[in-house]
Amino acid sequence: MALLELKNVSMVYNGKVRALDGINFTVEKGEWVAIMGPSGSGKTTLMNIIGCMDKSTSGEVILDGIDLSDVDGQQLTEIRREKIGMVFQQFHLVPYLTAVENIMVAQYYHGLPDLNDAMNELKRVGLEDRANHLPSQLSGGEQQRVCIARALINYPVLILADEPTGNLDEANQNLVMKIFHELHAEGHTIITVTHSPDVGNEAQRCIVLEHGRIKDNA
Repeated sequence: MALLELKNVSMVYNGKVRALDGINFTVEKGEWVAIMGPSGSGKTTLMNIIGCMDKSTSGEVILDGIDLSDVDGQQLTEIRREKIGMVFQQFHLVPYLTAVENIMVAQYYHGLPDLNDAMNELKRVGLEDRANHLPSQLSGGEQQRVCIARALINYPVLILADEPTGNLDEANQNLVMKIFHELHAEGHTIITVTHSPDVGNEAQRCIVLEHGRIKDNA
């Protein structure tokens, strides 16, 4: 059963700039899909629509049975909090909070923070011994692993990762991708948005965009 379905999705800015043009694809539960393409191909626009940060101009986007075109902005925010775990290239950790507190902030917006649950997610990504360190005391790879733990804490139906290795060296890239492989093996549904062929090839399937259209989907 498809977890995500896009039907003839288009995005037009200022009435004339067509960032996406008739996008159609599905992502099954438990699938790992990469979205690739050069700058200006529509990757970021598509990610923002899938991530419930923006609404398409036309077409249908159905996530976990919910037609996102039928909900308002507040509902879109709630769906994002409930169903999507975001992993960002720039980390977006709160600088004055420790690693475990950054994870608990995500819990706060979802319900009640739970220290034990937060620590368990840090343990999953191998950082339980860094729980009380500030982001400035963590390497880039460690910060990204905190981001992954934060994305997982509310049990999302979809993990959406934007250039998850873009700021990492090769060793940390390999470590982060190993975590994604483990998550996929556990049954998580993952979409990675990337310009890197190395990262894209780790996924089961790669959707390649060009000028706002799908060039390849294999």
